[in-house]
Amino acid sequence: MKVLKLSAQGLPQSWISLEEAVLHYAADEVRWEMGQQVAVFRGGHNAVTGRQSVIEVNSIIGTKGVPNINPFDLKPSLSNAKLFARDRNVCAYCGGRFHEDDLTREHILPLAQQGRDHWMNVVTACRSCNHRKGNRTPEQARMPLLYAPYVPSLWEDFILRNRRILADQMEFLMAHLPRHSRLHA
Repeated sequence: MKVLKLSAQGLPQSWISLEEAVLHYAADEVRWEMGQQVAVFRGGHNAVTGRQSVIEVNSIIGTKGVPNINPFDLKPSLSNAKLFARDRNVCAYCGGRFHEDDLTREHILPLAQQGRDHWMNVVTACRSCNHRKGNRTPEQARMPLLYAPYVPSLWEDFILRNRRILADQMEFLMAHLPRHSRLHA
């Protein structure tokens, strides 16, 4: 399970482990918290008061300090898992929905024709369509795209990075997605 760490201003910073979250709580770096309580850590007893230390961790925390991510500079890293999630496992050519094992990263302008490996030049394709298209553009192969590629926003990227998002974390992230996002259900 991961905790969604936000800046004090509410911008996503990273997915962190429960242990990393406890360190933020212990260092008094948590400015605010949202979502449900996901863990309780119990420490030692105070020699003077006899009270046991307790840290309750929420699923979403806002931390003090200056964000280390500028959302306007963000260029989300490209991976097949994130690409397939962006495109909802749908082939851009035949429209079929496939298991990840049956999908490929398809370059609209092929690398052999000086195409580049970036979000705006890649779509999800089934193995059959990718093989049929080969080193041709969609126009050359007479295989029109069924949808256009796009660069995920900061909020979409945080959803695409984590396969096991808690309901309250997903609700928070989904509330910030651009209207055109394919990640809307």
